[in-house]
Amino acid sequence: MSGRVFLFGDDIDTDQLAPGQYMKGGIAALTAHCLEGVRPDFAGSVAPGDVVVAGKNFGMGSSREQAAEALKHLGVAGVVALSFAGIFYRNAINLGLPVLTAPSLADLTEGERVTLDLDNGRIERAGKKPALPLDPLPDNLKALLADGGLVPHLKKRFAQERQKEQGR
Repeated sequence: MSGRVFLFGDDIDTDQLAPGQYMKGGIAALTAHCLEGVRPDFAGSVAPGDVVVAGKNFGMGSSREQAAEALKHLGVAGVVALSFAGIFYRNAINLGLPVLTAPSLADLTEGERVTLDLDNGRIERAGKKPALPLDPLPDNLKALLADGGLVPHLKKRFAQERQKEQGR
């Protein structure tokens, strides 16, 4: 998937991604208000395939997995940041939302068209600009993301194990 870059700064917290006052409204309410505290038009302007790019400590704060779920529900292809809060990172991977770190993001611009290349660990850029390298994901996390997250990955694995047992 390819899409536009949405640039954010450092310390984007889970309450900005999934505002607490909308938690009782379910994922639709959270999605409608995702990141409105830092960019009021985000939920209405982001499209499937777009990429969120941020500075340090993305996803800091509470352990609410709805923060990653809101981005996935909006169709975000992935999040690229200089660093992530550990719990957000794990929640995102478990939900099948790619999250990748980059050594530098200084050259990316707001609205630039990009494609996330998970296999080769880079952001492909439209035009003649060079690809931006990303820190590679381990193969086990790539497999988990390819299966759509932790639950689908485990279902697939357990089904394969059952088939092996039945074939004996």
